[in-house]
Amino acid sequence: QVQLVESGGGSVQAGGSLRLSCAASGRTFTGYAMGWFRQAPGKEREFVAGIPWIGRTAYVDSVKGRFTISRDSARNTLYLEMNSLKPEDTAVYYCAARSDGRGVYQNWTQYDFWGRGTQVTVSS
Repeated sequence: QVQLVESGGGSVQAGGSLRLSCAASGRTFTGYAMGWFRQAPGKEREFVAGIPWIGRTAYVDSVKGRFTISRDSARNTLYLEMNSLKPEDTAVYYCAARSDGRGVYQNWTQYDFWGRGTQVTVSS
């Protein structure tokens, strides 16, 4: 059974940092595209960052320069380093995987596997 499990969320003050992890099990995600999405209360799920198997990463404009997505293929783990956090970053953060790893996919419907999410709360 394929599982994606996020961790690393929490509560921080504005300007602080968090590092999210997404551990994959049940299969190797070699060749997969991976992504981070977030959803705030009353809002739609939003693309945050994506990483193809080979190629450039991509970010939503609001996090560029503050967030960094990376992957450790040996550990089958995806990361999201979040710096200079703002209250508007408050949301549940989800990781996702897509078997076609040739690009970055910004539509949540394009992903095959999802984690259950981890809460990030940023206070002012």
